Amino acid sequence: MAYYLDKIFLLLFLFTLSTPSKSANMTDIEALFAIKNEIIDPFESLSSWNESVPLCQWRGVVCGTRNQRVIELNLLDHKLAGVLSPFVGNLSFLIRLDVGNNTISGNIPPELGRLTRLRHLYLQNNSFYGEIPVNLSFCSNLVELWAYKNNLVGVLPRELGLLTKLKYFDFSYNKLIGEIPKSYGNFSSLLEMYLLDNDLEGKIPDEFGKLKSLEIFDADFNRLSGRIPSSFYNLTSLKVIDVSFNQLEGTLPRDLGINLPNLECLSISENQFTGSLPYSLFNLTGLAYLYVGKNDLGGRVPRNLFRGIIPSTFSSLKSLQVLDLSQNKLSGMVPKYLEGLALHFLNLSFNDFEGGLPQRGIFENASVDSFVGNSRICGGVPGLKLPNCNFSHSKKMNFKLVTLVILGILGLVVMVCAFFFYRFGRSKRTIPSLDSNLNQLIAMSYQSILKVTNGFSTSNLIGVGSYGYVYKGILETDGKHVAIKVLNLLQYGAIKSFIAECEALRNVRHRNLVKLLTACSCVDYRGNEFKALVYEFMANGSLEDWLHPDNSRPNVQPRRLGFLQRMIIAIDVASAIHYLHNDCQISIVHCDLKPSNILLDNELVAHVGDFGLARFLHLTDEATCRIQTSSSTFKGSIGYIAPEYGMGSEASMQGDVYSFGIVLLEMLTGKRPTDDMFGGDLSLHDFVRNAMPDGALEIVDPLLILEEEEISRERSQIPRFIRRQKMVEGIISLFGVGIVCSMYDSSKRKNMKEVVRELCSIRDSLVGCTI
Repeated sequence: MAYYLDKIFLLLFLFTLSTPSKSANMTDIEALFAIKNEIIDPFESLSSWNESVPLCQWRGVVCGTRNQRVIELNLLDHKLAGVLSPFVGNLSFLIRLDVGNNTISGNIPPELGRLTRLRHLYLQNNSFYGEIPVNLSFCSNLVELWAYKNNLVGVLPRELGLLTKLKYFDFSYNKLIGEIPKSYGNFSSLLEMYLLDNDLEGKIPDEFGKLKSLEIFDADFNRLSGRIPSSFYNLTSLKVIDVSFNQLEGTLPRDLGINLPNLECLSISENQFTGSLPYSLFNLTGLAYLYVGKNDLGGRVPRNLFRGIIPSTFSSLKSLQVLDLSQNKLSGMVPKYLEGLALHFLNLSFNDFEGGLPQRGIFENASVDSFVGNSRICGGVPGLKLPNCNFSHSKKMNFKLVTLVILGILGLVVMVCAFFFYRFGRSKRTIPSLDSNLNQLIAMSYQSILKVTNGFSTSNLIGVGSYGYVYKGILETDGKHVAIKVLNLLQYGAIKSFIAECEALRNVRHRNLVKLLTACSCVDYRGNEFKALVYEFMANGSLEDWLHPDNSRPNVQPRRLGFLQRMIIAIDVASAIHYLHNDCQISIVHCDLKPSNILLDNELVAHVGDFGLARFLHLTDEATCRIQTSSSTFKGSIGYIAPEYGMGSEASMQGDVYSFGIVLLEMLTGKRPTDDMFGGDLSLHDFVRNAMPDGALEIVDPLLILEEEEISRERSQIPRFIRRQKMVEGIISLFGVGIVCSMYDSSKRKNMKEVVRELCSIRDSLVGCTI
């Protein structure tokens, strides 16, 4: 009996030891269930949060190894809505909480203040509203606090100054008012502070001079006023100062470049600064971005230097990439040494510069907008269309005259040679027939096509087009992956489409065109006519798949294209169309450009395909353009077809330009031209044009902004505000290209050569700044 009593007492003792642990674990489980009950989860991201799955295997949940308590909750980018339950405060062992990039609304729970172990708090890019809870000041171990892009109101709580371990602080893109609290000067560990795009006012606190570790201070687009504290200019760790678009005043200290040796970016544009740029600024060989436009800067350069506000010492700024001196009172010549700097952007508009512009470096592709408002400048590259500079030196004039005479003679010789070549050489040139082209391509048999597609198995089916089905397969000869378009010959126009595609792709060779490997024209086992086209396989599908993924499949991770990727794809497509229009033996008009006809290989290089509606432009004896059509009536795709085609106009290069413009606008907005919101008097073209330029960020695909924010999270070496500003500039520029290309009046559209040049110029200005 005593033996059994001992066993019972032992079991009771063990039970008492295990009960607290179980109870503690249940606290976390109950808290997470309460959180789930307040969350709207359309894609069932939290389906694993149930009794049949162990707590530490729930999606987004990380447990500690010692006590199995929840230490991390990661719900980033899960497309969640609803509100954040106050029960989150019961996760007392939580170190990291990330609910960023969702659409969660409601107040930020004050109960977060209970999480004294919390070090990382991510609330960004949601719909939280109300005031910032003062209780966050109890999270004494907090290192990161990200709450940008919400709808928070009220003031910045001064109590947050107690968070002395804080390194990253971001309440940008909210609706905050009032002054920046002086207590934030106690953020002794702070590295980066972002307060941009609110409605903050008052002065930058003098106490900020104590932030000895601060590297980035970004408070642009507010209503800050007064002078920047002198102590702030002594923070030697500072790399970025962005206070543009405020109401700040005063002069820049003379020793700025000495006291801030690590400064990489200075942005004070759109304020009320006076005086001149300090001479010491030119000691900053690491300075890459200088925005001082739209102030009242002026004055003369110190005596051992050139007259004017741009001294020769600027040439020492070898890292300078962005220089904005617009809307000041600067004068003198534009220095030629600016040609040799690594500039990607230059704005000298609305000053009083004079004389001839340089023509190399940044000046080669500069826009006239960079120099407008300087009535006494001249010369420059021809595209600027500035007045010619008058040189009095006779030798220069004589040299110019001799040069013009020589060029005139050479031009005449070239014209004569071209005439004889055209007159006598052209008659020997013949346009190859469709039949001969087709015969050269036929190589595969019906049997081989049947075998490669596994008997036209649905498991090999990868797409359905206007005239048939597309299957994937592997060639037996060399193991090459291919895509095979099998035409439905019962569909009207299918045979003409087959012939047109063979003709179009037989002689074209370009890295951005789908490569036609071979063709098959024979009869099947039942004696029916059979035609198929064999292409290189594009592993990443079509641009349509990426822009508009099928979210109905919950287990498939949606794919995303970043801003730079989309721009490079646009350049690929534009290059392909430019080649078809201008560099082929016989110019080709594609006639059906749209995202589903733009295919991406395994490196996301774009290839234009589907030439079933292609037209060929030939030069007749009367030197006019004649269109060879492959069908009696013209068809295109709704939303992408040029408006003049609907009025009976012939296919033209400008029609392709229109389609490209619509595709570019779709890539930037993420909206199809056939979206339900477009109808009546509103089109995708009008939607974008009406929003420009101020509303560009309101209509751009949110995924592009999300990408920039994720880069911020990864601690990119490029300051966040610079990436944002360059991205905005790039978005506006690309929107501009899309708008001009998709003009209703075809005579106002660009040609594809101009489009390629402009897109490449935009790309060059952004590479290294966006990603």
